[in-house]
Amino acid sequence: MTILLAGCGDLGTEAGLRFAAAGHRVVGWRRSPEKLPSVIEGVAADLGSPDLPPVPADTTAVVVAVAADSPTEAAYRAAYVDGLAHVLDALERDGVTARRVLFVSSTAVYGDAGGGWVDESTTAVPGGFSGRILLEAEELLVSRLRGTGTSPVVLRLGGIYGPGRTRLIDQVRSGTAVVPDEPRFTNRIHRDDAAAAIVQLATMEAMPAPVYVGVDNSPAELGEVLRFLALEMGYPEPPIGPAGEARGGNKRCSNAFLRGTGLEFTYPTFREGYRAVLARTGVRHP
Repeated sequence: MTILLAGCGDLGTEAGLRFAAAGHRVVGWRRSPEKLPSVIEGVAADLGSPDLPPVPADTTAVVVAVAADSPTEAAYRAAYVDGLAHVLDALERDGVTARRVLFVSSTAVYGDAGGGWVDESTTAVPGGFSGRILLEAEELLVSRLRGTGTSPVVLRLGGIYGPGRTRLIDQVRSGTAVVPDEPRFTNRIHRDDAAAAIVQLATMEAMPAPVYVGVDNSPAELGEVLRFLALEMGYPEPPIGPAGEARGGNKRCSNAFLRGTGLEFTYPTFREGYRAVLARTGVRHP
C-alpha cells in the first residue's frame, strides 16, 4: 500500500515507522520534512495552506493526524477543520480515490458524562470549543467523502502519553499534583498503542466502521494514577484537594469496539505504560 500521512509529528511519525516496517510505502507531509526518518518520504507541506503538494496517484489510505499550534479556538479551527478540508481538496484536485481517509480526533467530542461510560454509540455532546471543533471536522469528513468511494474513519483518542509526554509525572515530581477531592475518571492511551490503532484501521482488510474510540483497557481515577506515579518514583503521595475543572470531562471510555478489530495493546493500562515511560522506553519523535 501507499500511505499518505497528512501531518507527521510524534504520533504520525511513530505510525509511519510501523507502516514502513509492514512493507508499505509511506509519504509524510509536514512543515519540516527533514526531521523525518529515512523510511518515510518527507514532503514539505503546510496543511494550513490550500496549496498542498501532489497526492501520490496510488495512495491507498490517508491519515490526517494534526495538532493545533496553540490551545485557542482559532488554532483548533485552522488545524482540524481547515487542515482537513485542504487535504480533501488536494485528493479531489488530483483525482485520487483512496480506499479510506482516517482522521485522528479526540474523546473531547463527548464532553462530560458524570463518570458514566461512553462508546461509539454515545451521542457526542462537546463541552468546550476543542470538542466542538473536532466534531465539526468529523462531520466535514463524512459529508465530503459521501458518494466518493472513499470510506471515512474517525479515531477518537483519549489523552496521549508516552516518551516525552510526561505532564502527570512532572506534576508529581514538582509537588504540584493534587488528588481530586471528588472521583474523576480519566482516559488515556500510550503513543505506541495509538500509532498501532492507526495502522490497524488504515490497513485492515475488513471495512472499518465510521468511528472508533481509542483508549486503553482501563479508565482510571486521576487520584489512582497520581498515587501510582508517586509510589513508583518514591515521592510523597500528592495531597487531596479541589483540582479545578476536569481535563477532558469526567467519563469512562470503552475500547471494546477497537479491540474487536483484533488490535492488541502493548500497554493495556496506565501502569504498564507509565512504567515504560519512567524506564525511558522509546523516544519522542521531533
